[in-house]
Amino acid sequence: MGQRAQGLRLERLRASPRWVGDSFRNLHPISPGLRDPHVPMPTLREFLRGGERRVPRAPLPAMDPLAQWAKPLRSGLRVTWLGHSTVLLEIDGRRVLTDPVWGPRASPLRLAGPKRFQPVPVPLRRLPDLDLVLISHDHYDHLDYPTIRALRKRKVPFITSLGVGAHLEAWGVDAGCIHELDWWESFHLPGTELTVTAAPSQHFSGRSFRTRNTTLWSSLVVRSARHTVFFSGDTGLTAEYEAIRRRFGPFDLVMLEVGAFHPSWGDMHLGPENALKAHALLGGGPFLPIHWGTFSLAMHAWDQPAEVLFERASRGGVPLLMPQLGQPVEPSQPMALAPWWRAVDGAQALPLPAEASGTLPASVPLPLD
Repeated sequence: MGQRAQGLRLERLRASPRWVGDSFRNLHPISPGLRDPHVPMPTLREFLRGGERRVPRAPLPAMDPLAQWAKPLRSGLRVTWLGHSTVLLEIDGRRVLTDPVWGPRASPLRLAGPKRFQPVPVPLRRLPDLDLVLISHDHYDHLDYPTIRALRKRKVPFITSLGVGAHLEAWGVDAGCIHELDWWESFHLPGTELTVTAAPSQHFSGRSFRTRNTTLWSSLVVRSARHTVFFSGDTGLTAEYEAIRRRFGPFDLVMLEVGAFHPSWGDMHLGPENALKAHALLGGGPFLPIHWGTFSLAMHAWDQPAEVLFERASRGGVPLLMPQLGQPVEPSQPMALAPWWRAVDGAQALPLPAEASGTLPASVPLPLD
């Protein structure tokens, strides 16, 4: 379950502007936020038992990326979605791995908790050499104990949010490999032009009820001399996306979470419709959806995020990237957009839900509307 910050690490996180009282706080309150007060909270029984089509009937199509990874890049930027929020980013000769989760469950327990319904398309031991590992926050579907225990042997730098380093160090990662960032702080990879900056997100943290919000959560911006990439981690819709665009845009690739949302949970996740609004606030760019297709973490059908995003992005002319698992793509290269997931269990296009009722404060424009 990890370790709480102590000593100098604790002093540093308490010095953060985001630390208020005894925990981290969002810039904007999650509740009521975008929450629909007319939608009742799901019961624990409903969450555990699930609903219709919470998982696919068969494994999703997947590709082995190793042969493609061995080929040179035409543009200098290539991305491979490996499931949920795990992505291998190749950027101007460097490899960056985001929120790596190879474990069987998003849970502290071996026999209980959300179970992976889709394997990672490549074994962890077969990953190529890495230059950086990024961890947005400490939830189980983003910070995975067995994966970190395996990656620690690579002696690669881990870039993460304030306080999360306590978990990493407790699990055997060398202290010198751990770099914790507050929002707007940056890490520069020595000997390269690669920089990672932590940016605002709207979420929460904790690996138990006792440790709720004792570590920070962040989005992350990866920059090289030629390319800039945005990775959302977990987040709700927030006006801070405009500030991120002003500081770092335009983006050559935008990765935003689209799955595991519910109207009663407040604005701590985006879902596909608010992801499109966030994409617009960030200034657009090729859009790769993440945080879906691996775990059942909400009551919606497993493919609902993909269906809604596919239909609405197509109508709105959004440059959407929806590769199969393990399929490396270069955002600057043309890519045919097809709903490949529909073949898994014979699903047809889902009826689109009504427009999301939540909106940002009136002072925040939504260019997509």
